[in-house]
Amino acid sequence: MGEARKMSDASEAAIIESWKLNAAPWTSAVRERRIDSRRRVTDAAILEAIQAFQPKSVIDMGCGEGWLARALAERGVDVLGVDAEPSLVDEARALGGGDFRTMSYADIASGKLDAKADMVVCNFSLLGERSVELLVRAVPALLLPRGVLVVQTLHPREASGELAYEDGWREGSWKGFGPEFSRAAPWYFRTFEGWARLFEEAGLPLIATYAPADAETGKPMSAIFVCAISHGEGETGG
Repeated sequence: MGEARKMSDASEAAIIESWKLNAAPWTSAVRERRIDSRRRVTDAAILEAIQAFQPKSVIDMGCGEGWLARALAERGVDVLGVDAEPSLVDEARALGGGDFRTMSYADIASGKLDAKADMVVCNFSLLGERSVELLVRAVPALLLPRGVLVVQTLHPREASGELAYEDGWREGSWKGFGPEFSRAAPWYFRTFEGWARLFEEAGLPLIATYAPADAETGKPMSAIFVCAISHGEGETGG
């Protein structure tokens, strides 16, 4: 295994460890609506993007403590929430709103998630490199015919900051989240072109891209990608 691959694998493991350490403070921050960008822009943005397609069923990939599943259930959507961190899945189950399962992205990529839905949603949950590549390639098999993938993530141009605008690992930060958070995970930065290439190679070409912005500043707070199954993908079986 090359040195770059070893470093990437270590970063992937650090993401899982960080969420294990920070599951409790994250749950509190989300449920108390203490995350400004989510309260002002991004929570509503992902719900609007989902509802535009009026799905009857959704797989919430990286569901965390389950807020999105609950919001969709209130709108009559059947939700399956999946997350690698057991304590977050327990929190989601406690408040209900869907069926919740503990499963890693590697498990899903290997075909262990026996489910199909009108839509797969990844809301700020695609943080790694290889793990995300494998997961996205597995998405077509989880979608019903004419299904779509909706991804919300950091806006690449805004998130790049002063660093080079190129795909690669970045240091994480809990800045602004409070002292109860610790050991921020690294994350894999992708340019707009990097995201588009990832989706295209998975048989999920982009059909729309949005940049939800703060109403007061006009600053993009995220990027939302909508991808559709290529002809012939995801239409066999089940």
